[in-house]
Amino acid sequence: MLQDILARGLAQLHLELSAEQQRKLLEYIALMDKWNKVYNLTAIRDQESMLVQHILDSLSVLPHVGDGRLLDIGAGGGLPGIPLAIARPELQITLLDSNQKKTTFLRQVSIELKLGNVAVECVRAEAYKPLLPFDMVISRAFSELSEFVRLGAPHCRSGGRLLAMKGVFPREELAVLSFQPEQIQVIPLAVPGLDAQRHLVIIGMV
Repeated sequence: MLQDILARGLAQLHLELSAEQQRKLLEYIALMDKWNKVYNLTAIRDQESMLVQHILDSLSVLPHVGDGRLLDIGAGGGLPGIPLAIARPELQITLLDSNQKKTTFLRQVSIELKLGNVAVECVRAEAYKPLLPFDMVISRAFSELSEFVRLGAPHCRSGGRLLAMKGVFPREELAVLSFQPEQIQVIPLAVPGLDAQRHLVIIGMV
């Protein structure tokens, strides 16, 4: 059962989520599965794989996400923003994507799951004009690091952090960044049930 796989995965990630939060995560998967048939949100077609490759993968970064306001650039079907919003209701999360079908889905998810801490913006990152910069900017399966920095850094406050979720260690992408070594941290992540490399690149903004 999906519920059991989720419970085991959360235990392996050392995350304690309430029964209500776990219900919302499973409901999110069901919504993604339903809308995917029309909106092509993800190439993954079965709910168990969605749970492992999308939900648990997204939640694996949770220990490294701080407090405050978070911008998810290229949010797509809501990853990692929606799982993070469910797990951390005190976080204020803005989901940014230029695809109208995907942002329509994201708005429906936030309504159905009653996610009062989620805002959805349908606009390209370079055209987005928030009132205030964010404490953190995150992306998952986005573009190369240099492109993420170009689009994300203008929206991140001084002293804030850019968080890039990557697969294998992005050695070549890191080599072309113009940051001081002490500004960059790369953390290996272990996703329950997933036999693949995952890394989180954290860049401190000065």
